Amino acid sequence: MEIPILQDIVIILGLSILIILLFQKIKVPSILGFLLAGIIAGPYAFNLISSSHEVELLSEIGIIFLLFVIGIELSIKELISMKNTVLIGGGLQVGGTILFTTIVAYFFGLPLNSAIFLGFLFSLSSTAIVLKLIQERGEITAPHGRVALGILIFQDIIVVPMMLLTPILAGDGGDLLTTLLFLILKIVGVGVVIYLLARYVVPRIFSMVVKTKSKELFILTTVVFCFAIAWLTSSVGLSLALGAFFAGLIISESEYSHQATVNVLPFREIFISFFFISVGTLLNLQFFINNFLVILALVFGVVLLKMLVVGGTVLLLKYPPRTIFLSLFSLFQVGEFSLLLSGVGRDNNIIPDSIYQYFLAISIITMGLTPFLIAAAPKITYSILKARIPSSVRHRLESFNKQKSSEDPEEPKNLEDHLIIIGYGINGENIAKAARNAEIPYVIVDTDPVTFRKAKNNNEPIIFGDATNSLILKHLHVQDSRVVVIAISDPGATKKIISNVRLYSKTAFIIVRTRYVREIEENIKLGADEVIPEEFETSIEIFNRVLKKYLVPYNEIMDFTASIRSSDYEMLTSVKGRPHKPSLQHLHIPNREIVTLSVQQNNRDIVGKSIQNSGIGKNYRVTVLAIKRDTQYITEILPDTKIKQGDLLYIFGNPININRLNEALSY
Repeated sequence: MEIPILQDIVIILGLSILIILLFQKIKVPSILGFLLAGIIAGPYAFNLISSSHEVELLSEIGIIFLLFVIGIELSIKELISMKNTVLIGGGLQVGGTILFTTIVAYFFGLPLNSAIFLGFLFSLSSTAIVLKLIQERGEITAPHGRVALGILIFQDIIVVPMMLLTPILAGDGGDLLTTLLFLILKIVGVGVVIYLLARYVVPRIFSMVVKTKSKELFILTTVVFCFAIAWLTSSVGLSLALGAFFAGLIISESEYSHQATVNVLPFREIFISFFFISVGTLLNLQFFINNFLVILALVFGVVLLKMLVVGGTVLLLKYPPRTIFLSLFSLFQVGEFSLLLSGVGRDNNIIPDSIYQYFLAISIITMGLTPFLIAAAPKITYSILKARIPSSVRHRLESFNKQKSSEDPEEPKNLEDHLIIIGYGINGENIAKAARNAEIPYVIVDTDPVTFRKAKNNNEPIIFGDATNSLILKHLHVQDSRVVVIAISDPGATKKIISNVRLYSKTAFIIVRTRYVREIEENIKLGADEVIPEEFETSIEIFNRVLKKYLVPYNEIMDFTASIRSSDYEMLTSVKGRPHKPSLQHLHIPNREIVTLSVQQNNRDIVGKSIQNSGIGKNYRVTVLAIKRDTQYITEILPDTKIKQGDLLYIFGNPININRLNEALSY
């Protein structure tokens, strides 16, 4: 029995493997390999795919898993904190792109309804490509990552009203008001269902599943939950991807989020490849070759237009120049939902076939450019910011981004031998509390408007600014600081900050908090003195406590910890090629124990007397190591230390002698 879809999977994935192996050698992103595989296997080239509809379904599953993982990485609180970026930023970006595209298209002779619809198409960016690349770079929680995510969420929501308006533009709208009211009611209903699931159902189900200790059941539950919420949102007219994102947000609030991510990642990597392949199959090669120069000119125009709108949007959101440029280099392409929407417009005869083919070519080329521009964005941004800008323009930009109103901090005064904290997240806030309690002078810098307001409300000495900018560092008197702590979640910005700090100061001690061990070496080469990776510090602290419970000598525990850190955590990252070291010496003396005895009875021979006069050492041949009295610990045991009723004695000695003493304390 022949299964067409299985044959197609073998062909397109096998072709993808060959292309990506070649691309890896010449260091070309794998996304382009999948796009090329789709072009080759598509109907306009070798027509190797017979089940194109099934391939599109597989690509939808890939997008579902991608958005599910993104949702897990965030939390509902973080999403609420992004409401300005989602609503204001997304609204400005989509509305601005539609407006300018309509004006340009109408000027070139398109009917008004076609011009507006073209604005719909170009206003949407690629959620699948952008979020995948940003996630791989570890920049989802970076300022430009949050901006991109917020705007993309708005785009995924607004695509539904766009689809409802498309028949109106074609002159066949039906009862739009009734449709909108019905849609709003369904959305509210879905919101209530999702809230009830997150609050009462999901935690209990996962708790029961975890108790079974069945890995298969946990994976099955995770996938079913992801698909169920996606199906629920799809049933009311919203996208499957948006539902998967909500499902991820719900699970992010539980203690099982990390394991859920681990389980879904392999599925995501396989299925998302089908999305890029399916996009590649749409390109008409003959049309592309015949109109190559026109298509290139249109691509340039669309990219420039979208970059200007995104840049203006992020500027109005009061982000610094670096975030502005990184954002516009992320959201310049045409997205996958535009491809879906274009089909609706084509069915309603809003755009002719020639415009549709131009649109497809522009979409695929901009998607193909995305990996290159996102990878090169930090270097391009740095070059732009270092370029000579008229002083009046630079002054206006700096004044705008520092939020001159109530948020503009006063000039820091008397900053010398101080601590600079870059980033006011959880780590930055805790460092600030510790510095305040230790009476260490410090100053904080951050670009996130939400955390900035939080710090201002806490009366923290914070400056709104981008620490990758050398002028901000100079403003912080970095040349006079003793310690600089970099506690942000942006690997690219962290490296730039280290380099800029070293331009001003060779003596400042730079401590970097990073997420991964693999980032240690490069940060140290750039000038960091200590790099603390989150993924192993918790393990070290836990093992320290384990060693203490095994009564390993304190100095050996400290030496052990220091050896791990001084070797850049190599002991925890590699087991090969390490020289053999003798294991730590456990306290295991034959026929001796350490126990705790409670002084409950008023034994006149012991209670109220000193250690020496009680005869504990002479009569019972045991040693008192420490005494717990109420909430206090007495660790310096002297001959004249008195024993009182209610004390808890820590005793070292022979088990028989300890038992005799226990009997004496019980009478």
